[in-house]
Formats: sequence, C-alpha cells, structure tokens
Amino acid sequence: MTRQQAERKNHAEMRMMRGPGSGARRMMLGQVQKAKNVQGTLRRVWNYLQQQRLGLAEVVGLVCLTTGFNITGPYLMGMAIDQYMFRHDLKGLTLIAVLMILVYTLATLTTWLQIYLMSALAQRVVRDIRHDLFAKLQTLVPRFFDERPHGELMSRLTNDVENISNVLSEGVTQFIASLLTITGVALMMLWLNRWLAVVSLVTVPLMGFLTKWVVAHTRQGFREQQRTLGVLNGLIEETITGARVVKAYGREQATFAAFDQANEHLRVAAITAQTYSLLLFPLTNFVNNAGFAIVAGVGGWMALRSLATVGVIASFLSYTRQFGHPLNQIAGLYNSIQSALAGAERIFEILDEVPELSDDPEAKPLNSIQGDIVFHEVNFSYKADIPVLKQVNLHAQPGQVIALVGPTGAGKTTIVNVLMRFYDIDSGTILIDGKDIRHVQKASLRCQLGIVLQDTFLFSASVMENIRYGRLDATDEEVFAAAKIAEVDHFIRRLPQGYATLLSERGSNLSQGQRQLLAIARAVLSDPGILILDEATSSVDTRTEVQIQRALLRLMQGRTSFVIAHRLSTIRNADQVLVIHEGRIVEHGTHDALLRQHGLYANLYMSQFKG
Repeated sequence: MTRQQAERKNHAEMRMMRGPGSGARRMMLGQVQKAKNVQGTLRRVWNYLQQQRLGLAEVVGLVCLTTGFNITGPYLMGMAIDQYMFRHDLKGLTLIAVLMILVYTLATLTTWLQIYLMSALAQRVVRDIRHDLFAKLQTLVPRFFDERPHGELMSRLTNDVENISNVLSEGVTQFIASLLTITGVALMMLWLNRWLAVVSLVTVPLMGFLTKWVVAHTRQGFREQQRTLGVLNGLIEETITGARVVKAYGREQATFAAFDQANEHLRVAAITAQTYSLLLFPLTNFVNNAGFAIVAGVGGWMALRSLATVGVIASFLSYTRQFGHPLNQIAGLYNSIQSALAGAERIFEILDEVPELSDDPEAKPLNSIQGDIVFHEVNFSYKADIPVLKQVNLHAQPGQVIALVGPTGAGKTTIVNVLMRFYDIDSGTILIDGKDIRHVQKASLRCQLGIVLQDTFLFSASVMENIRYGRLDATDEEVFAAAKIAEVDHFIRRLPQGYATLLSERGSNLSQGQRQLLAIARAVLSDPGILILDEATSSVDTRTEVQIQRALLRLMQGRTSFVIAHRLSTIRNADQVLVIHEGRIVEHGTHDALLRQHGLYANLYMSQFKG
C-alpha cells in the first residue's frame, strides 16, 4: 500500500469514527433546552390537538369533574364536623361519610378514564406528527441528509417525538388539573372565610420564589449533565467504532485517560443536577407544612373567638394541603414542557424545510429510452454565487460508457445529481432522447437510472428483499436470474438460509465485495436505461474486482453508463473520458488520446502509478 493510499485509508477510518455518534454528540453539546419561538410552537402543536377536538373536550370535561369531586371532599368534611359531629347526629355523619366515599370513588374513576383517554389522544397526535415528519423526509433533497448528522435526525424522529408524547399523555392533564385545583381551592377558601383565605395564601409568593430558583439551577445542572453525557457517549462510540485505529497507534492508555476524565466530569455534573432537582420537594414540602401550621394556629385562634367554625378550619387545613400539591406539580412539569416544546420546534424545523422540486403540471412520463444524453451549457450552484458546474457540455450516445474523472470536489457527483434531478440546474438544458428532463416526471426519470455505489446500502431484511428493492413486483425467478447475471447466485445459495438469509444492519455480515455484487444484482433487476457507477470497484481485493467487473460489463451492455472513478486503471475502455476540474470539462477524449495530450488526465494517471 502506498503512503497516499494509507493516508486516505486512515482518513476514511477516522471519518467513519466521527459518524452518527459524533453527530449525536454535537447535538448534545448544543442542545436547546427552550424553544426559541414558544408561541409559534404552541400554536402548531395546538393545530395537531385541534384534529382531536372531541377527545380533547372529553378529557377536559373529565378533568373538571375530577377537580370538582376532589374539592367537594374537604367541604363535606367541614359540614360533617359543624352540622353533625357536635350534635352527635350519627345518621347525618353516616350520610356524609357515604357521600365522601362516593365522591372520592367517582374522582378515582374519572381520573383513570381521563388518563386513558389522554394517552390514546396523545398517541394519535404523535402518530400524525411521525407521519408528517417521515413523509417530509421523503420529499427532501439528498443534500439535506448529507449536511446533517444522522444521529441528530434520528433523535428528532424518536426522542423529540417521545418527549411530546410524554408531555401530552401526562403533562397536559396534570397542568389543567393543577390550574383548576388552584383556582377552585382558592375560590372555596374565599367563600368559606376570606380572612383565613388570605392567611392560607400568604406562603404562595415564597413558594413561587423557591420554585423559580430551584428550577433555574436544576435546568442549568441538567444542561451540563447532558453536555458531559454527550461527550462521554461520543467518546465511547468513537472508541468502539475506531478500535482498530486505537490499537494500531497504541493509544489505549490515552483513550482510557480521556474516558476517565469525561466520566469524572459526568459524575460531578450528575451530582450537582440531582442535588438541585431533589431540593425542590423538601423545600416546597417545608413551605406547605409552614402554611399548614400557620392556618392551624390562626384558625385555632379564630375558632376560640368564634370567628370561624371548627369545620371550616378542618376544611381549610385540607385545602391548604390540596393547594400546595398542584404548585409542586406545575414546577415539576416546567422542565418537561420546555423540553417537549424545544423538541417540537426541532421537528417543525424539518417540516419547514424546502422540499424537492415538484413535477411541472404538464410533465410527461419517461418510458422506454434509448439512452441519448446531452448536457448543453449547463450551469449549477448549490449556493448562490458559488458555481459548481460551469458551462458543461457533453453528449453520451446510446450504449456508450462515459468516465467522469477529476480531483475531489471537481463536480463529478454533481453531474450525476442534476442528471437525476435531485437539483434543477441554474441554466442550460439536459436532454434524454431529446426530452428536457425538467418536463418529464421525476419518478419515471429515476426509474430509468440504476446506481451502484461504493458504499452500498443494504437493508436489514432478507437477501431476496434487498435484491427485489430494484423492482418490487419482480418474481422470485426474476430475482434468481438477476443474481446469476451479477455472479452472486452461487454465493447466496451457500448462505445458511439462502435467499431468505437475513442481513445485519447495512449488510455488515457481508464483505464489501459481496455487498457490491448484491447491489449490481439489484440494478440488473431494475433494468435501467442509464447506469451510474460511483467508485463501484474501490476497496475490494483483486479477485473480487475481476468478478465485479465481469458483472458490470454484463450490466452495462446496451446501456448508457456513467462511471465515476478515482482508480483510473478501471476506465481504460471507456468510450469517452471527461476530465472535470473546478466545475468545467477541461479535457475530453479516450484514455489513450488523453495520455498523449500530457494534460491533467495524464498527470492524474501517472501520479497513481508512481504512488
């Protein structure tokens, strides 16, 4: 292996190490704890809730009933004391006791029912959000996925949606019930005895101040814990994914030292966060107990002076307990609601992404084609004022093999992207069999294009299903025939379950060459009119490369083919070699003709063999 090849390999390995885990780590490092546009986010979440109006009305009605039942209980207790206990009216006491049991039984039933209905409603809402989110992802251009860490996108599809689900299932009913309880209890206390009500509410400002202080410090503590956890997770994933590189360079001790440091930082951050988090309950409990003691003392004094009855005091003591509990609940819900709103905002950011350009209303389907492709004065830029393709002209006749050659970033892959209409060009025209591709349906266009990539993607499904992905209505016999053309049938039949063998994630239980042969079989089955090979024979051994080349020759026969390759030895027999540099085709001709010109192609070719 040459030095340059070794460097490229090491660079690729390190890039793999920074894959999804690194993306997740970057997300954690910059994790948003609060939504930037709370009102806008709430409005959009409300739009989803409005689709469940009937269910939401049922839940709110049940919450109101539950709150009413819970507030009625202490009032009945006070009535029992004042009207029946001191009169020794056993019959009246029994009646009140039965009523209280009935009230609290109904409160239990309505609580269970509201939880059940709200959970079902929440699942319907998040189902709709997932549906819209996944549908949106199908409309986005490939560049969207290239520019974003896959771990972050997965987090939005799973964690963020789950946060919304949790808050809707539990938080909404708790929040509404807490507000209704606070309002109802305050009104009942004012109705029973306004002066004692003022005494009961004197601790509310202190409760609010302590809650705000604890929540602020808790949020800061958990933010730091999330940050350090993200660093630790990223380090662990990089170490596991890049185990070969770590061992090859003897960096085990250095890696362990970095892990130990991150682990210690997480310990300190977690202790700090948990300390503040656990502080809320004892502080609020202290304030509640202090309020209870104040009401008991003042109430006793008022009872001694006949300013309030014993029953009213008993009701007030019970209401004081009821009043503090919803305040604690609202404080506890604050972080969950903020996290859910931040997650919802991240989801809506994806839903607001500009989708792939839709078909022209008068677009026609592109059925069977000859494969005559023309680029005429094509200009294209991903970002304004930064051109990527400049005045590109090419003509691929039916059945020709066109090799695209050039340094990294020259524009080779971009030519393929605009041919597949992942992006529309800025100016110029691209014709297939004389038809402007902007005036044909994208789906029919892409059905005519078959792709074999170096980094072949296989699904966690059977071998049969992975090949059939090329044409979903293909019969088993057609799949077998495609596999034979790709010279992979013999290998498949030697697998434990043959074509029914399940592949691991991304086909990791197969070699690189085996994955490429399956990709070729998939392309054979799709029977495209135009073939695109993107470094299809890189990173495989010589024997496998020969096998792949034979399969590709069969696949390319009679098809217009574009080959993107850095290994110039693999494209000697191309009908045309297009040398691309800084977005322009700077050389054009056959392999031998370009070597005789002693230009850029010749320099690239010779540099590979000199190593």
